[in-house]
Amino acid sequence: QVQLVESGGGLVQAGGSLSLSCAASGSTFSRYAMGWFRQAPGKEREFVAAISRSGVITDYTNFVKGRFTISRDNAKNTVYLQMSNLQPEDAAVYYCAAGPFMATMEASFPYWGQGTQVTVSS
Repeated sequence: QVQLVESGGGLVQAGGSLSLSCAASGSTFSRYAMGWFRQAPGKEREFVAAISRSGVITDYTNFVKGRFTISRDNAKNTVYLQMSNLQPEDAAVYYCAAGPFMATMEASFPYWGQGTQVTVSS
């Protein structure tokens, strides 16, 4: 089992950048594919990005392609989400998740962090 703790959320102006981190503990980090999801008020949680166990393969939802970058450091047991050109519609609670294989569906990730708030002012 793996425990996940996100950090790095905060308030940023539209067009700005923010970097999220998710630190894992409790199990061998490199055994898990990792994902980032987000949930805005009144909306369902949605897929943002995912990365394979080795970090070689990444996947993004269309509305963040070219703006967000997911990466991982298996030596530091950490996955990152670098976000740039943030827009008000990017405001949400961002969650990291771990699972046995890379996917875009929530159900594929058994382990979740508590989330970190990202607020974007216009």
